Amino acid sequence: MPRRLFVPLSVLALALAGPMAHAAPAPSGAVAKALADPARSSANRALDESRKPAQILAFADFKPGQVVADWGAGGGYYSELIADIVGPKGRVYALADPAYLKPGTLDAVAKAHHNVLTLVTPSSAMTLAPASLDAIFAHLEFHDLYLPAKQGGTTPERPIATTLANWFAALRPGGTVVIVDHVGLPGQPAVVADTLHRIDPAQVKADMMAAGFVPDGESNVLQRNEDPHTVVVFDPSLRGKTDRFVLRFKRPS
Repeated sequence: MPRRLFVPLSVLALALAGPMAHAAPAPSGAVAKALADPARSSANRALDESRKPAQILAFADFKPGQVVADWGAGGGYYSELIADIVGPKGRVYALADPAYLKPGTLDAVAKAHHNVLTLVTPSSAMTLAPASLDAIFAHLEFHDLYLPAKQGGTTPERPIATTLANWFAALRPGGTVVIVDHVGLPGQPAVVADTLHRIDPAQVKADMMAAGFVPDGESNVLQRNEDPHTVVVFDPSLRGKTDRFVLRFKRPS
């Protein structure tokens, strides 16, 4: 079991805009091999078309031997893929909230990949050990950081700055954070997260920069122009077809 893992306005505007969005690079042989791993469940394979894991993982650019935290791992969809990429000398910490965890799913991933270690704890208690990681991956999870302490509230259960300060401390210099999430409209982020399960990408950029991270790239591979951004992501007409942003940040060396 791992240790308890826990300016001028014009310049700010340019920084928030970040690097120009572009398609993710072509997947490497390691990514293709991970996707072809026979240990992957049929349920996970069925999600590949909508999630575009080959392009997302190529963009994330994880390396053999790295230590990566899969923040909000859920059923381990990305945990097992990253585990294959970082290889036996690397490690994946799969962090999951028991409220959203289907029993047995992460156990099966950890059994098939000995370099996956799970930590199941409420999101408000998740922490990462200092200087323990090369990368953090948060897939459809950043908006959950804004979930209010009470239903219909506007104050997140845990201060965003506290969580991101922990992320910053947990990464070694030069480490990266990759965030994929559903695009939300500007406004009260706790309300948007609570009702629609979305987040404004500009809010994410502002939060990450306030924590000391530097924008390091973005991809439009999951951009979907037909999404109105005003519908809950679980709506049958939209599920799996939402407009999603893909951002990468770096902890300065």
